[in-house]
Formats: sequence, C-alpha cells, structure tokens
Amino acid sequence: MNFLEEKILADGCIRQGNILKVDNFINHQIDISIIRKIAQEFKHRFKDEEVTKILTIEASGIAIAVLLADLYGVPAIFAKKGGSANCTDDKYTSHAFSFTHKKTESVFVSKPYLLSNDKVLIVDDFLAEGQAMNALIDIVHQAGAIVVGCGVAIEKGFQKGGRELREQGYHVEPIAIVDEMDYEKGTITFRN
Repeated sequence: MNFLEEKILADGCIRQGNILKVDNFINHQIDISIIRKIAQEFKHRFKDEEVTKILTIEASGIAIAVLLADLYGVPAIFAKKGGSANCTDDKYTSHAFSFTHKKTESVFVSKPYLLSNDKVLIVDDFLAEGQAMNALIDIVHQAGAIVVGCGVAIEKGFQKGGRELREQGYHVEPIAIVDEMDYEKGTITFRN
C-alpha cells in the first residue's frame, strides 16, 4: 500500500453514489506534505519524458500542478472554467461535463501560454469518466502541442476514463486506483 492509499483509508470518506471525499487533504484543505509526495511521484513516473508545461484544470489540480512544475522548472497552466472578463478571445476552448456541478462547463487556456512546440504533462486530482482529462487533451491538440502523459492522484478504476485514455495510447499514471467502494460497509479496495 502506498502513501496515498494509506491517507485515503485514514482520512477519506465514502459517500453514496461512488463519491470519495478527500477534501480534507487534497481538494479543499490541502495537506502540502501529501501534495509534495504526489508531485515527486509523478516526476519519478514520467522521468523519461521531456516536459515543457504542466497543465491542469481549476481548481483541485492546481496545487499538484504547481509543485510538479517547480520540480521540472517549467510553468504550470490551469484551464479556467467558464468565461472571464479579463481574458481575451484568443484562447483554446473545450467542454467537460462536471459530475460535481452536474453540468457541462467550458474550459479554456489563453493561446500565448500553450505553444505548438510544448510537451505537456497533464495532471489532476481525480480521473473517473475522463471528461476533464479529455477536455485538457483537446486543448493541447488545438495548440498543436504534444501530450507526454496524464498523471492523476486518484483513479476510479471502476469507471471508464482511465481505460479509454489508455486505449487511445496515452501514458496514464495514477498514484492510487480505487477498484471498489462500498458505502454501506465503509470499505475501499485498491488495485495492486
């Protein structure tokens, strides 16, 4: 069992509907020691890849992206959701269904921050159905850049996102893969 699986068992919370709450250490209150370990693990797992940018989606992946970008010595970019009054129309835009908000959201990255010669490592906190990851991949492709990998802290292995990305040929590296959650028993089963 790795450090993140241990932390999930100790401090995670299962909710009805296959929801795993880790907001007390990843995506609301941030435990920097855990985020640092996640970033270090991604740096190790993608050690053979040349990376020029780290890309995530707001908001929960930002902490991971920033610490990982620091390890690589490259910029971290986060795709913004919705519109912004201070953003130009010169942007790459895609769409992702948010299971948290139960709606499709537009996400964008301003064109000057993502270039055709970039080699992009995409990171996020969760991978379930793959909506956010696919939107980020679409944005990278719009820029003519290359996706060198997809790092996720927690993959819900019982949902299709990770499997479909791997079938498309993407290098997907989760720190923890949850194969099963039982709300009534309060149990989580991780993939070996």
